[in-house]
Amino acid sequence: MSKTTDKPTETAEFPAVDAGKATDQLRAVAEKGVEQSKEALAKFQSGAEDTRKALESTAETAKSVGNELSLKMIAALRANAEADFSHAEALVRAKSLPEVFELQTTFLRKRVEMGVEQAKEFQELTTKAATDVSKPVKDAFEKVLQNLKAA
Repeated sequence: MSKTTDKPTETAEFPAVDAGKATDQLRAVAEKGVEQSKEALAKFQSGAEDTRKALESTAETAKSVGNELSLKMIAALRANAEADFSHAEALVRAKSLPEVFELQTTFLRKRVEMGVEQAKEFQELTTKAATDVSKPVKDAFEKVLQNLKAA
């Protein structure tokens, strides 16, 4: 058997809400959100512009480096062809088989040295090119990251 108590039930009371004050607070929050959105959009637009400039710079650098590599390649091919023709002329003028062997040995040694030097020049040029081409994009990316961290 259970006992029931005759206590009056409690009712929760809510404080009175001032509609004008609530509206002002909502307006302030909305205005702050709009302002933050405008700032974020401005930063995004600035980053996009920086990226566009970096890509244009990269494309221009790549074009310049490509031209430089092409000219270097043409010069190497020309030097190789001249060396080959000079060697062929020397072989034709050779008077004996030992002279042919000597000419051939000297030619091969010089060609190996020339090939090593050309490879070294191309390696230096392509390393420089890769650095130059990637620098504008790298700088723009770092700037965007710094702006995002600051936000």
